[in-house]
Parts: sequence; structure tokens; C-alpha cells
Amino acid sequence: MKIQRAIISVSDKTGLSELALCLKEFNVEVLSTGGTKKYLDGIGVNPVEVSSYTGFPEIMDGRVKTLHPKVHGGILNIRDNADHQAAMKAHNIKHIDMIVVNLYPFKEVISKGCKFEEAIENIDIGGPSMIRAAAKNFKFVTVIVDPADYPNIIESIKTNNGETTEELRFYLAMKVFYLTADYDKAIYTYLSEIKS
Repeated sequence: MKIQRAIISVSDKTGLSELALCLKEFNVEVLSTGGTKKYLDGIGVNPVEVSSYTGFPEIMDGRVKTLHPKVHGGILNIRDNADHQAAMKAHNIKHIDMIVVNLYPFKEVISKGCKFEEAIENIDIGGPSMIRAAAKNFKFVTVIVDPADYPNIIESIKTNNGETTEELRFYLAMKVFYLTADYDKAIYTYLSEIKS
């Protein structure tokens, strides 16, 4: 699938400049928020603020940023389903072909010892929602959660004229479900220990 639009929202910016500049080279429109947007602005990628794309502001201290039909419809639509494409057109939703997301560092925060309220605020909602949606729709969407995968993705994009292979997208999707299962297990374990 040709990558035309990507959302990038990461706390770990390791290797991000190489990936982001590769996307720029292939004229991919990048959407972003917060610190990631500032970082990308700083390297000349100049992403669109997600709230500008959705037409809805970030609210509730950032708890609600990407939880919007224009984001999830853009990720989840089946590109060769006429009904899905009619809904996209009717609601002015654009395809989102790549998601690059690191989850809030829940394990790291609790490992340092923190107040319960801080632990709760480090439970990511929007990130897991986006990466699970993208992984479900791996036939059409590339989802990246590990900076170690950036070089292979860059190579795929350059080799395939702005596209990634379905084999690569499937591999990346499997990594997402492993990550989210592990993430949720860490939250469950923490809450269980608090309760006991």
C-alpha cells in the first residue's frame, strides 16, 4: 500500500528523524501532537496538528486527542470496500496509511515508584486504540511500535516506491498484539498488587 498519510506520536524519538525524513522524501502527509510535533517541526517535517485534521481540540489534559472518527475511520476503513469508501467521502475522512506510536511508559513509571494517580495517568488509551486498529487493518496500514524496525521500514519504502509489503505489515501487526497484551498485563499486575 502506498503511504500517503501517517500519524506519528512517540515518547521514544530514537531513530525517528531518519524515518520522518524518509516519509517527507516520499511526500507523505504527517499528522502529530504535542512534543512529537515540536520535534518534527525542528527537523523540517512540519506535521499537521491532529486537532487541525479532526476539527476538534485536544481536551481533558490530553486524555482525548486521537479518539476521533476521522482518526479511527481513516485507519480502519477497508480500502476496497465500496460502502467504507462512501462513508469516508460522506464524512470527509482521509486514509491514514501508517501509525508510528510508542505507548505511555507505564512500566517505567511504576518501576521508579510513583503515586497511584501518576500510574493511572500513564495508562495509555489513544495509543493502544490506534495501534490495535492499524494492526487489525494490516492489509492496508503499516503500524510501527518499535524504533528497531525503522531501518527495515525505510528500506521497504525506498525499495517499493513509497509502499510497504504485506509480509512486513503482518509482522508489525503481530508485534502490536504482543505489546498490547504485555502492556495490559503490566497494568493488571500493578492494580492487583495495589488491591492486595
